[in-house]
Amino acid sequence: MARILVTEEIAEGGLHVLRSAGHQVDVLLGLTVEQLQREIADASALIIRSETRVTPELLAFAPVLQVVGRAGIGLDNVDVPAATRRGVMVVNAPQSNIVSAAEHTMALLLAQARNVPQAHAALKAGRWERSRWEGVELVDRTLGIVGVGRIGALVARRAFAFGMRLVAYDPFVSEERARQMNVEMLPLERVMAESDFLTVHLPKTKETTGLIDAAMLKLAKPSLRIINVARGGIVHEADLADAIRAGVIQGAALDVFSTEPMTSSPLFELDSVVVTPHLGASTREAQDKAGDTIADMVILALDGDFVPFAVNIDAAAADDLMKPYLPLAERLGHLFATCCDSLPGTVEIVVEGQLAGYDTRILSLAAQKGLFTPLTDDQVTFVNATQLAKESGIEIREIKSEHSVDFSSMITIRGGAHSISGALSGGRGAQRVVGVDGFGCDLPPSSHMLVVHNDDRPGMIGVVGTTLGNAGVNIANMDVGRLGEPGCALMVLSTSGAVSDLVLDELRQAAGITSVRALRAD
Repeated sequence: MARILVTEEIAEGGLHVLRSAGHQVDVLLGLTVEQLQREIADASALIIRSETRVTPELLAFAPVLQVVGRAGIGLDNVDVPAATRRGVMVVNAPQSNIVSAAEHTMALLLAQARNVPQAHAALKAGRWERSRWEGVELVDRTLGIVGVGRIGALVARRAFAFGMRLVAYDPFVSEERARQMNVEMLPLERVMAESDFLTVHLPKTKETTGLIDAAMLKLAKPSLRIINVARGGIVHEADLADAIRAGVIQGAALDVFSTEPMTSSPLFELDSVVVTPHLGASTREAQDKAGDTIADMVILALDGDFVPFAVNIDAAAADDLMKPYLPLAERLGHLFATCCDSLPGTVEIVVEGQLAGYDTRILSLAAQKGLFTPLTDDQVTFVNATQLAKESGIEIREIKSEHSVDFSSMITIRGGAHSISGALSGGRGAQRVVGVDGFGCDLPPSSHMLVVHNDDRPGMIGVVGTTLGNAGVNIANMDVGRLGEPGCALMVLSTSGAVSDLVLDELRQAAGITSVRALRAD
């Protein structure tokens, strides 16, 4: 059971999922920085939204923290590089609010086109201002979309249904994908110059902060209206206020701000500006999806499984073909590390067969996670395994070959004088160790294994079995065979428990035994 600290509200369904998985879930809202530092000390997971700041200083108070879950999309309040250095996984819920955000974009677009909030406020105040708040139609107007990712694509689909012409800027979208969305891709400057409405759907980065500034706004039509439901600060707010006040553009509708909560801004004084307090994800459906998604991701992280929405893991998602091999790769890495006196300077992770035709970076991470777990007291995760390899001066080489092997796929960890291979077997995909140091074998991996090199002569199996039996160690599985060298043989055994150093030394001293190595995967 792990302790999960929740510092901001998430849907009850997500909390129920976490508790049903057997974890202790503590919901503590409104913590001060000092209180948060105390509470996070024994937390394995932290779940937040947009207000809790995860800084290097906070992470220093979290020695057992494994995962930070952001119930939403943006990660402005999480120092992801600092988390990565500490091996803490950062996950979010990138698909939870895309429909809500797209629909809120359309709501602000329509509000701008028809001056709905202004007319509403006037009428509520007793003023019938029908002529003052004349609007414009969307049909045949040009909508510029800056960022055509998941949300931008949904906005494009909805705006196209209104009969709008769509132009967009996004350097990562192909012309073919743009055609499918009925979007014309243009440089950002032309998007600014041709748009009647402009909507922003970019992540906030160093490159995008202040992207829409005074210089960019000067390229626009005087009739331009800007909508931002992405992240505050992408549109430079002071420059935007100046441009609207000077008549450079017509107006704006903003749901996000450079600093939040924002309750006072020059923009709020302008009649042609519509504002909402970061409501893009504020629908019951989005909150339910975010809570459920982040609960699922946190459970996967705490179980040591691959997490599809981890933002600081450099690997493709593990599909149904890849997932069963992740535990095998990790176990092979662990076994390999324990069979070496020290890891060699170069370790090769070899993937052969069907799997080699796919992106196998996640398999390499799993193997590295296994490699370094027995060598450090720090937690080793999918996040920091590569970093540990670099810090240890160990070169990891990934080798793939689609040539036929005895199994549909096989994974081998090798380096120096040692190697260990594994595969999945049978309809249930049972793990098998199928090779050790070039010797072909077939037995299930276990937490405790022995590799015995011995003379190829009668009675050697009896020597090993009798020595272990006298020590009360049961042999669960064994495979034996001859090595390539004449007169040399090898035994691979799975034992019921750990074999003491005293018994290992007794085996090494037995006549005909040339070497004994204990492998562990616990």
